[in-house]
Amino acid sequence: MRSQFQSSKLVTALLLGLTVVAGWAQSDFQGAMHPVPFNEAPIEYEKQKSSGPISRLEARIASGETKLKYDPVLGWLPALLEELGVSHKSQMLVFSKTSLQRSYISPRNPRALYFNDEMYIGWIPGAPVMEISEVDPLLGTVFYDLDNLDRDRPRFKQNTQCLNCHSSARSMGVPGHVLRSIGTDEAGEPDQMTAASEVNHRTPLADRWAGWYVTGSAGEQTHRGNCAGPDAVAAKERNRTSLDDLVNLEGYLRKDSDMVAMLVHDHQTHMHNFITRLNFETRIMMHRYGHIRYLRHQVDAFLRYLTFAEETELAGPVVGTSGFAEEFADRGPKDSTGRSLRDLDLKSRLFQYPCSYVIYTPSFDAIPEVMREHVLERLHAILSGEDDTEAYQRISPRAKEAALEILRETKKNLPDYWRVTSN
Repeated sequence: MRSQFQSSKLVTALLLGLTVVAGWAQSDFQGAMHPVPFNEAPIEYEKQKSSGPISRLEARIASGETKLKYDPVLGWLPALLEELGVSHKSQMLVFSKTSLQRSYISPRNPRALYFNDEMYIGWIPGAPVMEISEVDPLLGTVFYDLDNLDRDRPRFKQNTQCLNCHSSARSMGVPGHVLRSIGTDEAGEPDQMTAASEVNHRTPLADRWAGWYVTGSAGEQTHRGNCAGPDAVAAKERNRTSLDDLVNLEGYLRKDSDMVAMLVHDHQTHMHNFITRLNFETRIMMHRYGHIRYLRHQVDAFLRYLTFAEETELAGPVVGTSGFAEEFADRGPKDSTGRSLRDLDLKSRLFQYPCSYVIYTPSFDAIPEVMREHVLERLHAILSGEDDTEAYQRISPRAKEAALEILRETKKNLPDYWRVTSN
């Protein structure tokens, strides 16, 4: 018979587990981790053909408009990044074995990840396949394998096996991206007991990047990067401009893993998942009931994330190593005074202005009109100060006004009331 002490320990462990799960769910909305039936009508995910960047690239290759050059060392990676507009400065290195090609990943042979607003590309030295995902406006994330073989042309194969993990609670129950901050042993094997429950812009820096290499400076702020094995929070590994004494990166595109790119990536992946979730739930509600009144909590949570209302503040300046920050900000669009939603702060917060640049993507525009118009109406009320609820009081009136002005000039197809100024 289990002793009273053992029973007490079990109950305590269960309660702690429930507390972690509840905290995760409440950071979005109740039910945010529940799976969405995306293979049923009206979504029918696996019956649909993607119209995302990879599909468009395949069409250009098939027509002869585009020809990619195979590199004898890096395979299709350099040509693919260039053709898809993905900067090598976005390189991030992850050494935890958290991929289908886990046997090739280790602290000595990390997986390199690259991204832009719509694409995510993974490359592992010596692995037979490149791992690629695109954000399709209607389907959310679509996954591909690309055999890294010297052929006349690259051959992309959609991989629905990825959905075993990438349509789970960690991706909001929709086809999406999963970020892990999870400690490893010296070989890169994950230790599930050390995993952070979520990684996005709300996650304290001290809980991020276990299982990743990180270059850049965060001052006195701690993070969990650069350590494998029992010393997973070694302070000496916190601020690094070089990884040379940790790993041999000869043969990689770069020798760094930029901290600023990682901060942006942490925000963007969850923003994409949230957009997909809102898109799917809206289509399902309209299909079943003809209205979206049951989605109030989802909209509230979406707007809090879109406006960084619950962002974990930085305790000091963050500086990267690759030049990603400057290149990212330069991509705009900018208003008549040169301001952009891509302008980084990196002192007390990630961005200067309280609205995500992901609002410019085709995925946001593909949110069904009834929901998109509702979100824009709510967003206008928040940024104009009409909505002064507690959730948005952390955002300064000046920052709200600036975001409103930037969107007014740079976001296409806004409702007419956005164009009306108070002057």
